[in-house]
Amino acid sequence: MAKGTVTTTTAKRGFSITRFFGDITAELKKVAWLSRREAAYLTGVVIIVTVIAGVVLGFLDMGFTNLVNNVFLGG
Repeated sequence: MAKGTVTTTTAKRGFSITRFFGDITAELKKVAWLSRREAAYLTGVVIIVTVIAGVVLGFLDMGFTNLVNNVFLGG
């Protein structure tokens, strides 16, 4: 055998739709799901952070718009 060649003797398993969905079910049983309370709390945190980021970016945009209009456009 040539140097550096690798042989594999494992046979490829064919695709089976039932095994596919069985594997999905098995993996989903392993997931550590959040409780309803934790999910609601984290959803609230995401909404609050998103609103704050939107307000900050809106003020930055308004400031830069005024800067461009007053300095570069002479308005």
